[in-house]
Amino acid sequence: MPQYFLSLPHDSAEEPTMDSMQDMDPAELETMMAAVDKFNNDLVTAQALIAAGGLHPPSTAITVDATGDVPSHTRAPFVEATEYVGGFWIINADDESAAVAWAEQASTAVGSRIEVRALQEAPQ
Repeated sequence: MPQYFLSLPHDSAEEPTMDSMQDMDPAELETMMAAVDKFNNDLVTAQALIAAGGLHPPSTAITVDATGDVPSHTRAPFVEATEYVGGFWIINADDESAAVAWAEQASTAVGSRIEVRALQEAPQ
């Protein structure tokens, strides 16, 4: 079954975190968290969930490059961008249409856009 990466974009200028989410209206935060929990539970019930998670902001990234003689570690994201992936789901879906339907539910739950991309399949 094809697998899809559903990603949640964030604005790089804001870098929201679990701590900064505490600044949201408590009722709105509770409603959103309940919607995300329901969405995650629906994925589990449908046996579609492979993995999900939230990511710390790019300012916490370490880029590792071991392609030369001496590995380098740079405390920065590998690319500067106006937006970044703040969270994700990896799901099983019958096809792109099914993955998009899951993304619509995710978008409603988090109140944000969701990008859908298929994972590459192993070569035959």
